[in-house]
Amino acid sequence: MSVIKVKEQLEKKNLADRITVHKETIDTVEHAAIRIGCSEAEIAKTLSFLVDEKPVIVVMAGDARVNSSKFKGQFHTKPHMIPRDVVEDMVGHAPGGVCPFAIKDDIPVWLDVSMKRFEYVHPAGGDEFTSVRLTPDELEFASDAEGWCDVCKGWEEEV
Repeated sequence: MSVIKVKEQLEKKNLADRITVHKETIDTVEHAAIRIGCSEAEIAKTLSFLVDEKPVIVVMAGDARVNSSKFKGQFHTKPHMIPRDVVEDMVGHAPGGVCPFAIKDDIPVWLDVSMKRFEYVHPAGGDEFTSVRLTPDELEFASDAEGWCDVCKGWEEEV
């Protein structure tokens, strides 16, 4: 069901042709990079957090990790991920397929600047077998993102 909703949202944005369905799981950054044929850093991992007891989505490069102090500076709270067993109920996608498309209403999506260094990034597409190939600007457009944030560490901007 999630994949169908993602496809519908991407069709409205004229980006449905960017969807790829894989024969093997892409449920982790490592698996996704292998199946897609890109670096792990180019995988746009989508994490779901609780901010003021409400879900917030942050999409970041596959090699980035959340920096607690940066996250607190952006969202005014420490990062608390939504527990795995309630992600699907709260966000609309099951773990392994969480993406910034076709999520439940009123969930803000933020994109971390760690992805801006790539020509293309690859978020999931609603399940553990589907990915979407987008430029960072297309990802912002397709996800109806609130904007860009800087909440990660562990990656370095190319010089």
